[in-house]
Amino acid sequence: MTSSPLPHYLTAGALGLALVLSSCGSQDTTDQDAAQDESTIPGPTVQASEDDADTADEESPQPAEDQQDADQQDADQQGEEAAEDDDQAAATQWPASNTTTMAAESTISEPVISPKSIVSNDHGLAIANNMMYQNTVTLYDTEAQELVQELSDRVSPGALGASGYPESVVGAPVEAVWTEDGQYAYVSQYRLEDMGAGAYDDCRNGDAVAPSAVYRYSVAGQDWDQFIEVGRVPKFVELTPDGSRLLVSNWCDHDLSVVDTETGEEINRVPVNSQPRGIAALPDNRTVFVAAMYANELYRLDLETGEQEVIYNQAEFPRHLSLSPDAKTLYVTFAHSDLLVAFDTETNEVIRTASTGREPRSMDISADGTALYVVNYFEDTVSKFDAETFEEIERLPTGHLPIGVTYDPVTASVWVANYSGTISIYDDHSNAR
Repeated sequence: MTSSPLPHYLTAGALGLALVLSSCGSQDTTDQDAAQDESTIPGPTVQASEDDADTADEESPQPAEDQQDADQQDADQQGEEAAEDDDQAAATQWPASNTTTMAAESTISEPVISPKSIVSNDHGLAIANNMMYQNTVTLYDTEAQELVQELSDRVSPGALGASGYPESVVGAPVEAVWTEDGQYAYVSQYRLEDMGAGAYDDCRNGDAVAPSAVYRYSVAGQDWDQFIEVGRVPKFVELTPDGSRLLVSNWCDHDLSVVDTETGEEINRVPVNSQPRGIAALPDNRTVFVAAMYANELYRLDLETGEQEVIYNQAEFPRHLSLSPDAKTLYVTFAHSDLLVAFDTETNEVIRTASTGREPRSMDISADGTALYVVNYFEDTVSKFDAETFEEIERLPTGHLPIGVTYDPVTASVWVANYSGTISIYDDHSNAR
């Protein structure tokens, strides 16, 4: 095993710690216990947050022998603040995204992956979710474009505070959402293996399918640290802007789980309709848009009152939802209509529409809000749109079956998850239009 240079996404306060990489062999899915021990490689290491540390009262004088440690803590804190400033600067140093074109940069194919989604934490780390085909998540340094951790989805619910489960369970990672500081990722698990009837997208086994869970990943802990019980076949996950609520679309329960992030417990369910997926939450932390994909309905919900209304049902298979940085515009892909639609979030009215490639799936928006990136699943392409005019700036080839996409503001790059087993990376700042 070798030590790598400290990636920039780790805070400066972690300079005394090492990021350890090991070889990246494929996971043996026939022996999950062995996979946990042999194929899981350690992840990025960060210093515990100041809130978690035992610190002396600021008004109390410190012993002389502790002064050196205190000075080091002050330096570490200043370093962490500088690192955060560096991340913010990196996100603003690039040209406007609608003034550039993408260039294929590299492809990741190792270890063996089958990424359903790829999500940047906006601080130099990206997580790919490899479903039940590999039973792993893989994490990458977005600057080095290298694997930093491969983690099994086998967990011990009891060790994470959940009762009534076997000693260990195996999930199937689908989608992820990061906390704003980039330190935690909530990952939905399509099903828990060998619990209840088989889970399928057509929900053929009804109530015989067991409820599943969301796992929380900790960058500092390099592991799962929460097991959150939700509904049947959870798919998309989103956080309210204040981080107080985790929202989970339960595909086969036709509803939305509302989870208190402080306790990690579900506090409410909001019914929608058949096969809900995409979610977007407004800055008021109570107004939420949800796509009921198989019902061809786009919902607006009030988390406090439970009130809901269908605001659009004129296109087929609404799938992914993204908000503009100012939250005034909602963007929605309609997979079976090959359509991208923009809505005014105050009036719910359609602002503009654009044709996409075949079967648009996931989408992301650039940090400056000027460009949208849409993967076209049945066309093996990714489209880039001007977010204001809906002009399709370009359409580039991807790997086979592109299904997830994320914009990384640290590197101004676009990462595409190809379900067939690769991640395509595009430079999106070097080439002017």
